[in-house]
Amino acid sequence: MNSFGEKFLLVFCTSLGVVIGAALIGSLATILTGNPPIKTMLKIANDIKIWAIAAGIGGTFTTIEILQTGLFEGHFTVVIKQLLYFVAAFFGAQIGYSIIVAVVGGK
Repeated sequence: MNSFGEKFLLVFCTSLGVVIGAALIGSLATILTGNPPIKTMLKIANDIKIWAIAAGIGGTFTTIEILQTGLFEGHFTVVIKQLLYFVAAFFGAQIGYSIIVAVVGGK
């Protein structure tokens, strides 16, 4: 993962996959217990978004460390890259949630 574009896409797809995977696999519990999975899928997809962002960017402590180093040592390019990775993770999680909403037929 050498280029910015490769990591940007990886962060986006990781966040997207966390939301979709968690909603689909998590709703299996309701299916196994004989309950309808629709509400559970929506709840899981909504609740997991923040964790999907954290997973997409590789954890919160690493990002905070990089931001601190970039700000205090004057490496603003690193700060901008981290913010763009955060945006990619946010959009990945939000699009994953939108896909789940579309699959289940809306809110």
